[in-house]
Amino acid sequence: MFDCHIHSGLNPASKRQFLEKLQESGMKGGIVMSAVPPSFGEGDPKTLKSSMRLNSLMNFVKGEKNLFPFYWIDPLENDALKQVDAAVGAGVMGFKIICNNFYIREKKPLAVVKAIAQKSKPILFHSGILWDNGDSARFNRPAEFEALINVPGLRFALAHISWPWTDECIALFGKFLASGRDIDMYIDTTPGTPPIYREEALKRLFGVGYDVEKKVLFGSDCSTVNYNVKWVKDWVKRDKKILTKQGISKSSLGFIFGDNLLRFVGLRNDAVNRKQLSPGI
Repeated sequence: MFDCHIHSGLNPASKRQFLEKLQESGMKGGIVMSAVPPSFGEGDPKTLKSSMRLNSLMNFVKGEKNLFPFYWIDPLENDALKQVDAAVGAGVMGFKIICNNFYIREKKPLAVVKAIAQKSKPILFHSGILWDNGDSARFNRPAEFEALINVPGLRFALAHISWPWTDECIALFGKFLASGRDIDMYIDTTPGTPPIYREEALKRLFGVGYDVEKKVLFGSDCSTVNYNVKWVKDWVKRDKKILTKQGISKSSLGFIFGDNLLRFVGLRNDAVNRKQLSPGI
């Protein structure tokens, strides 16, 4: 199993301790994201500058083939396009973006997304309510990401099933699937959804009739500093119980908890036959 949603900081704790907890949780590895950009106001801007965040990330994952580094980029920064080049040159496998004070369809952010797509790297977007101290939910409605339909070659995921707008997220997935364009959307099921909403959200996602089984990722939203083994085990157990109840096969569970992430980060290129949606005419 792989965890698609692990945060880190400039001091990401003991790698050995983190790997032990990762293994104890049943995870083989996962996506590790760099520290937040300065615009999130969570530290000294001087220590959060791009080079330090990138170096810290790459040093942490060095030598670990199952830790996949994603660089957290703020597309509003003046040197964002240079940061894309630097991160790819350093060996990142993808990028993280949170639209905390902008819409992704705006000129500057969309230019950064296009540059990343041209590098054939995936993007993990936050989507849904954002637990910050700002007026940010409107930027993260899943329908706002409809603008990505104009970015050929893009591979991206919306995190948290866009909770509380899970239906909107599923509808967006259907649109991208029906478009027939060279754009690959994944859905990251990282909570997000509180347990009381979980079964209904997964029931809709896997019962809607869209071809989703190879486009869903499991994540925890844990940190390298204190990877919460109990939290991860509880969510794996809960999700597997819900999905098994829905008739999801063992092989499909293997995709959801493992193989799909390898495809998302570019380590597998096996063809995925996507069923086109019936237009109903």
